[in-house]
Amino acid sequence: MKKICCLLLLFPAIIFAQEKESEKKRESGRYDNNRFSQMYDIMATPNMFRTASGAPGSAYYQQQADYKIDIELDDKNTKIFGKETITYHNNAPEGLEYLWIQLDQNQNARSSKSPLVENQRMDQALTPSGFAKKYNEEDFDGGFNIEYVRDASGKPMRYVINETMMRIDLPKPLKPKEKISFSIKWWYNINNYRVYGGRSGYEHFDSDGNNIYVIAQFYPRMAVYNDVEGWQNMQFWGSGEFALPFGNFDVNITVPADHVLEATGELLNRDEVFTKEQLKRYKLAENTFDKPIEIVTQAEAEAASKGFSNKKKTWKFSAKNVRDFGISSSRKFIYDAMAVQLSSRKTMAISLYPPEANPLWGELSTKTVAHTLKCYSARTFDYPYPKAISISAEDQGMEYPMICWNYGRPDDKGFVSDRIRYGMQSVIIHEVGHNFFPMIVNSDERQWSWMDEGLNTFLQYLAEKDLDPNYPSQRGPAKNIVPYMKGAQNFLEPIMSNSETIHQFGANAYAKPATGLNILRETIMGHELFDFAFKTYANRWKFKHPTPEDFFRTMEDASAVDLDWFWRGWFYSTNYVDLGIKDVKQYRVTDKKPEDLEKVSIRRGRFNQEAGPFVYFVEDKNNLASADVTLLQDFINQKYSLEERAKIRQPKYFYEVTFEKPGDMLMPILVQLTYDDGTSEDFNFPVQIWRKGNDVVGRVFATEKKVTKIQLDPKEQTADIDVSNNTWPKEQLKSKFD
Repeated sequence: MKKICCLLLLFPAIIFAQEKESEKKRESGRYDNNRFSQMYDIMATPNMFRTASGAPGSAYYQQQADYKIDIELDDKNTKIFGKETITYHNNAPEGLEYLWIQLDQNQNARSSKSPLVENQRMDQALTPSGFAKKYNEEDFDGGFNIEYVRDASGKPMRYVINETMMRIDLPKPLKPKEKISFSIKWWYNINNYRVYGGRSGYEHFDSDGNNIYVIAQFYPRMAVYNDVEGWQNMQFWGSGEFALPFGNFDVNITVPADHVLEATGELLNRDEVFTKEQLKRYKLAENTFDKPIEIVTQAEAEAASKGFSNKKKTWKFSAKNVRDFGISSSRKFIYDAMAVQLSSRKTMAISLYPPEANPLWGELSTKTVAHTLKCYSARTFDYPYPKAISISAEDQGMEYPMICWNYGRPDDKGFVSDRIRYGMQSVIIHEVGHNFFPMIVNSDERQWSWMDEGLNTFLQYLAEKDLDPNYPSQRGPAKNIVPYMKGAQNFLEPIMSNSETIHQFGANAYAKPATGLNILRETIMGHELFDFAFKTYANRWKFKHPTPEDFFRTMEDASAVDLDWFWRGWFYSTNYVDLGIKDVKQYRVTDKKPEDLEKVSIRRGRFNQEAGPFVYFVEDKNNLASADVTLLQDFINQKYSLEERAKIRQPKYFYEVTFEKPGDMLMPILVQLTYDDGTSEDFNFPVQIWRKGNDVVGRVFATEKKVTKIQLDPKEQTADIDVSNNTWPKEQLKSKFD
């Protein structure tokens, strides 16, 4: 009776304390800071254009821009001359008073403001050529020279150029479902990209006086108009790449007659630009699936490099439903190709490269292209275009529909280091992979670099591992992002940042999103759920313009996994992962009642002491095995048959482990117990264990064998920035002198 009275006396005091605490909280108020809160406060509201499921809505639309282009490459003076007719289709539900055109080459104009926004420091030393380029020579002038803008009847149209954007004012609004055609004539000086930089231009070879041209952003291009922000007319400062509408292209390219050329689209006059022998080789390549066939041989390329033809040749291409167009031309090119069989169609893998790139490129480039197409197609959709081309362009790594430029060549003695070989293959996989993101799943690179670079880097990692399980991938594994995640916060930005505001572009736009997707696939969602959801996103948005919300929502919609906590932490913040083992208490079972049981039971409210009898858990710092407890053994003997007793667990060791979360980023708790016989067991506690805003959580492990080590994240799957608190007993860090 005395015990009950004591408890009754305590209850009013406890209730009074709880009421005072509640009153105190009511006075101060609280905001919802729970990291599991849904992202209604961040993401755009679903509407008729983009649904809550992440799929395009019933009123989704996109504009179309068709091009007819004629260009001529002046090899002697390194200039391009061009004229184009654009037919613009307004599929928006509203009329347009003006059109915006991208003039990205204007970043290379002498009047460009791009160099003026860069931070400068005084150089400690410069080579004479470096000094002359910086202080003596006149800046390169590579911007567009617009000769005219005319309507379909040939009349001049009013236009205004604002740096890398040109506004064309329409005489009357372009109504919904109407189209307009107009023409632009232009020319510009081609940049030597190894001297002046740039994503395209030419590479000069002093040994024979020849150039390799990789030509892109070479024509005035329509900007995107959509339901999200109207015109995407943000200036091109250099980092944020391109946002472009889909359309159909007919392009005629006139080059010196001894040049070999490839470009976006299907070549319409192959019989006019190839020799009969080259045509035969190409037909053979169209049905060769195991190795590349040389269409233009090294001997032919070396012979062509010795002369400079004064004659011209026009290559004619047609491309359907692409967002851009790229060209590469040189008399130095070897050209090889092979067929690639996908699940529903056949396509071609092609490489163009100078003799200086052999034997590396002849052995690996086209095979790597074919491997990439197969791997990416399996995880998204079958590659829909007729070909994918890899161009050898030193110091480059850039992508366009069906064509890309990639670095990596042997040294002067023909030696290829592992760094060059793997680096070249990684760049080829990455740039060919960009055909899927963003050339087909057409995200806005000017605003969100991660939507193409991050997703593509993630698939690149999977393709590298498909190529070789021991491939030395630089981006993808969780442990590789740790140095970035633990860096100074004033040099970190959330992934959801505009391209031009990022300090560490490679880590932020490429590595961190790729690592996040890898963690989702390996640790949080599992392969089956992740792969289905990712493939759903790719197929929902191929040949369309997705936003980040469309991706986030689709990944949840198709998997039934709530990921708002992950997007909020990994993409919208610079939070980092740091989980630790705060404390471990060891227990054994006994039938002897502990002296302090009354205090413990009142504090924790574990059980009604009058209900008994009980077996008791007592803390045991010596980690002794529980002896046979008569009460427990009697119960087991009565409840279970001999056969059942042989199968049931009968733990003798008990561990109460307290986990802490010094870092702000949520993550599942991955634990490995190692036993005294050398075996180990893994446990995975879902991230929802932190769902109530806990800074610490506890789990009890009941084992039949003695635990000698407890380790968090033993396979380095969570990007934990501090592993010094990840083990019990705490491991002493060895000195480098030990």
